[in-house]
Amino acid sequence: MNSNFLGSLLRHISNRGRALFEQPRTRPTTPDLLVTQSDALLSGRGEATGVALAAEILAGYAHLSDADKTTFLVSITEKFGPDFDRLNTVIEAFQKSPAAMTAGALHAASEPRRQELIRRLNLASGGTYQLVKMREDVLSRLSEHPSLQALDSDFVHLFSSWFNRGFLVLRRMDWSTPANILEKIIRYEAVHAIESWDHLRRRLEPADRRLYAFFHPALIDEPLIFVEVALMKDIPSSIAPLLEPSTHILAPDRMRTAVFYSISNAQPGLAGVSFGNFLIKQVVEDLKREMPQLETFVTLSPVPGFAAWVRRMLNDKDGADLKGLDKDTLSQLEAFDWSADEKRTKAIEAVLLPLAAQYFLTARDRKGRVIDPVARFHLGNGARLERLNMLGDVSPKGLAQSFGLMVNYLYDPRSIETNHEAYATRAEVITSPAIRKIMSTSAKSA
Repeated sequence: MNSNFLGSLLRHISNRGRALFEQPRTRPTTPDLLVTQSDALLSGRGEATGVALAAEILAGYAHLSDADKTTFLVSITEKFGPDFDRLNTVIEAFQKSPAAMTAGALHAASEPRRQELIRRLNLASGGTYQLVKMREDVLSRLSEHPSLQALDSDFVHLFSSWFNRGFLVLRRMDWSTPANILEKIIRYEAVHAIESWDHLRRRLEPADRRLYAFFHPALIDEPLIFVEVALMKDIPSSIAPLLEPSTHILAPDRMRTAVFYSISNAQPGLAGVSFGNFLIKQVVEDLKREMPQLETFVTLSPVPGFAAWVRRMLNDKDGADLKGLDKDTLSQLEAFDWSADEKRTKAIEAVLLPLAAQYFLTARDRKGRVIDPVARFHLGNGARLERLNMLGDVSPKGLAQSFGLMVNYLYDPRSIETNHEAYATRAEVITSPAIRKIMSTSAKSA
């Protein structure tokens, strides 16, 4: 109610300001006009006209063509950077008299005007969501327009404060959640597609299923990130039973394991703004409070880059490092018909699991990070690489991206912080004895 009242109040101020500003709502919009309006917004007019002008700019931006959006984004990146003349003056003052006051002035002078522009655009009703979508546009253009990296950095800097954990609200979704939010859950699910409302119901309604999402007060009906949970007796090795209809639900006192089987970022415009780690830790705390008998918290996670890495390594000179795997074996893997043959599966497992352990423990990208994005997320959150599961996902997507491999990451509340520190400071991947045994056996046979 308070949020609706605030939104109505801002719209009223905006309409009043538009009248004062005497600017028609439907005038043709061009990138140059929006840049001029942005300059006016930064000039410090009254608050009412500022709100109206911010709304006018965002509305105009939304109606631009893709090419004109690019022109506008590049223009504000170039035009609204730091004031270098002022910055040089402040640098000289700081060098002559290093002190808290001159350091503060240096910090203020070095801030690009773009950041203040983004803050003022946020005055408009619904401005936060529109800015998140604008940042999504920036991300989609970075490869062709590297200069937009500066604008992207401004968004990340501001969003990191605006979407601080203290502002986020955790909600459990169930079948009574408003339909417009549930429809977005279906649309935003990025790991295991939700094919229908009945399919969604199977993930929400049974007593052994949970779905939690983070929301922000400025994006009332927009989930930021959500996690789907299955309550089970043991750690699962395959995704199919979790996605199928529940035929037998355990009694609550027999539920010992909480399985995070799907985590989806719902807002591409918030990529790089980290709150996924808070989500999992908060859900663990809530589940422990609701069900004290839960002992184990794990994921059942995809390995999206594994098959591509294997193919790339075989085509590189370093392919010789892939012990036991040659192009003939790879061609068998690519056929996928082996997955229904137990004898062939065992033979391939002897080759594939050591490769998977190598992929997690030694493969690194150009920045020296663990190469798998899902692994980076969970290891960075303090999880332990617990188990490798052959044929964990035999869907066409699972076979194509990882030859069916899935993994379990273990979240042990007693060691999350220690594991996080090991990964953050030394890039050390904490693993279970079972994973270390696979690596050790592979090394001896090499």
